[in-house]
Amino acid sequence: MKRIIWVSVLLALAGIIMPVLFLKENVSGEGNMDKYMITDESQIVSPEPSDNVRKQEYVKVPDKDIKFTVAEGERAKEVTMAEYLPYAIAAEMPADFAEEALKAQAVAARTYILYCTKHENPKHPQADICKQAGCCLAYADETELRGIWGAKFDENMAAIRKAVTDTDGQVLIYAETPILASFHSSSAGKTESGSELWGDIPYLKSVKSPETEKDVPNYITTVEVSKDNFRETILSYKNDAVFSEKPEEWVGETELDDSGRVRSITIAKVRLSGPEIRKLFSLRSTAFKLEYKNGIFLFTVTGYGHGLGMSQYGANVMAKNGFDYKEILAHYYPNTELCT
Repeated sequence: MKRIIWVSVLLALAGIIMPVLFLKENVSGEGNMDKYMITDESQIVSPEPSDNVRKQEYVKVPDKDIKFTVAEGERAKEVTMAEYLPYAIAAEMPADFAEEALKAQAVAARTYILYCTKHENPKHPQADICKQAGCCLAYADETELRGIWGAKFDENMAAIRKAVTDTDGQVLIYAETPILASFHSSSAGKTESGSELWGDIPYLKSVKSPETEKDVPNYITTVEVSKDNFRETILSYKNDAVFSEKPEEWVGETELDDSGRVRSITIAKVRLSGPEIRKLFSLRSTAFKLEYKNGIFLFTVTGYGHGLGMSQYGANVMAKNGFDYKEILAHYYPNTELCT
């Protein structure tokens, strides 16, 4: 049986120096955003720390020769990377993103799939991956994509297939092993550190991410909650919470992590983590501010996703500013090697 494990680190690798201004040249032009979703919670697993570093040399394999299984109900279907990956990318990233961003996404998704072939997911032990964005990777078949893209289907798929073929077989590795190449939609200035959620991960470090409100639809969102619903929601999760008669006193100290996301917050004299609050109130990220205004609890949220690894919109901004996919990947996954 394969087990979900993390490779612990005995020696830290040297960091990769990347420009911090995210600007090589001014590239103009904004296409219409794809109507298809960018997934949020792909790649979320609970790592099990291991004291053993197991190394084996990674050998690049062409996509047509990489085989893995996909869950279909209680069964598993074997596919090749060449036939499967384009439709996963089509569901994960808008097809009109810059070419180098699509290439970076192709490498990240390919790497993630290979990681899954070595680490069993208890949600679908019969297969390496599933088609659920909240578990593994999203996937959209041709019929679904034709319904979404209409007349642009051929153009969009051509762009995605080019990104796949141009990076054929290329994988990000650490300690000669494909990494867990997490990615998310957009960050609030910085990506999240793996240490905030899983422990010290050598290639999931907090780095700057260049996207802003002008680059990302719904970059800043708000969620309004009545005081009664707010109290009931917290009590449903923390029955020892103590609410006073004054709602303006319910929210206490907020602790932020180094990326600016909420690490923890005190509500009604109990401490909750940022991810717990995000889940309870269906927030788009843990980069939020909570206020009590006019009888309403107001969450103001920036970005979308868990924040780990590559920001898809950040990658698109970097690509538009002249960075190639190798530079994008080196920035978002420091200490890794691109096996080309």
